[in-house]
Amino acid sequence: MTAQSAARKLPVRGLLILAAVLVVGTLVTMKVVHKKKAAVTVPTMPVERQDIVVTVEADGTIEPINVVDVRSKASGQIVQMPVDIGSVVKQGQLLVQVDPRDVRNQYNQTLAALKAAQVQDAVSQAEKKRSDDLHKEKVVTDQEHDAAVLTAENAHSNLVKARTDLDLARQRLEDATVRAPLSGTVIAKPVAVGQVISSATTSVGGGTSLLSMADLRQIRIRAMVNETDIGNVRPGEEATVVVDAYPDRPFRGTVEKVEPQAVVEQSVTEFPVLVSLTNEEGLLMPGMNGQVTVLVEQTNDVLAVPVDAVRSIRELPQAATALGLDPTKVREQMRSQRPAGAGGGSGGYGGGGGGAGVGGGGPTAGGNASGMAYGAPGQTGGGPGAQGGGGRGGWGRRGGAGADSAWGGQGGRGGWGGGGRGIEGGFGGGGRDSMRAGGAGSRRGQPRVVFIQTDKGFEPRLVRLGVSNYDYAQIISGLKEGDRVALISAAQLQQQRQESLDRIKQRMGSGVPGMSQQGGGGGGRGGGGGGPRGGGG
Repeated sequence: MTAQSAARKLPVRGLLILAAVLVVGTLVTMKVVHKKKAAVTVPTMPVERQDIVVTVEADGTIEPINVVDVRSKASGQIVQMPVDIGSVVKQGQLLVQVDPRDVRNQYNQTLAALKAAQVQDAVSQAEKKRSDDLHKEKVVTDQEHDAAVLTAENAHSNLVKARTDLDLARQRLEDATVRAPLSGTVIAKPVAVGQVISSATTSVGGGTSLLSMADLRQIRIRAMVNETDIGNVRPGEEATVVVDAYPDRPFRGTVEKVEPQAVVEQSVTEFPVLVSLTNEEGLLMPGMNGQVTVLVEQTNDVLAVPVDAVRSIRELPQAATALGLDPTKVREQMRSQRPAGAGGGSGGYGGGGGGAGVGGGGPTAGGNASGMAYGAPGQTGGGPGAQGGGGRGGWGRRGGAGADSAWGGQGGRGGWGGGGRGIEGGFGGGGRDSMRAGGAGSRRGQPRVVFIQTDKGFEPRLVRLGVSNYDYAQIISGLKEGDRVALISAAQLQQQRQESLDRIKQRMGSGVPGMSQQGGGGGGRGGGGGGPRGGGG
């Protein structure tokens, strides 16, 4: 072997060694990744008895129920004002004294005019009486008698006017003294002693506002409730209010009113809900911010599972993948859990006519069953079943004639027939609305899927839910106490994390030091030019 041929074989041997190292590194990396995947555990929780409380929460502001704006009917300068902001006053107590000199002088003038009118009326009546007697005796003429009667009537008219003027003057004099119209607290005071005010009755602008007051023993909080929760709030429901000033002391209240006009701010639609409170101790003041919790429903000591463990039928493939299960096998397991009597007699599951789901072989003898395909989200499930015990519709995203139904459409007697036309309609006939697990005030009786832990791994289980909130959902049927259910969201997070790690490792190569970027760089330098280290590239 010559030196030249030996030099030619050395690069070949180096390449073989490099390839062997890369293969070994890849196998080691795949083994480590496989071990890490096998080591990932899915958290579970047992089916236990819980107290489920369904509430609606919203933020709000304390406000008085009835605010009175006090104004004066008299004009003039304020000479006395014995109250200030925060003063607690009783009904009839002095609030503001306007300078009374002008109105008192007017009163005195009208009083004197009344006395003169009374004397004039008395004299006129006496003259009229004498004229009547003389007229009967034919002593005075008819014209003289008529003049005496007219004078008496004018005098009486002047007396009535004087009395009216005196009454008005007395009212103006009283209006100069402003008293509290009700018992309460002064919450605003825009004027001060020495300021000249205008009358509320004679001024075009309604006069000067002297102060505002309200009875703070009865107040309310105006809470803005999101439109998704407003359907669960009714007048008369109990509510708990916690204000920022007293975070450890809840206040009890009652829903007084749900205002019909929505308030839209930053594309968020909310409705004002008024909750009345008792404030005998005076701790709550207008303008305080607080959180309102309205009690919608409460059930005690019922079987419940975490909401994280519950999934809809449409989410079945994603949940199965997160738990490391075959979605096709999971669908087959779910098909065997349909209760006897659903679909009528011994009817089969029907074919997936027009759908992308996995269906059966059409209706069997003994009953006309509905189409039962397991369509993926957005696809069409089984075709319409023949009219009969099973009703119409499928179990997919859309089910033939029973559009968007869960366990069949319009027919179906007993069992899980019916279901209406709403998305994932209920077990019995005719439910039009959907129920999302975890939402406050969810509708009952909806079919959902959980995965229970067995000796062989995780298995799907069809359950029926009752009351649910954002933490727990009541189990009506399908599980027993002590069963352990998988927390699917946690499993999905672990799956996403593992996939991210796998992608990072694939980008970095085998992970063997000196074999990723450095080796490729050397070949690049020698490629094409026959460099000293690059070989032939």
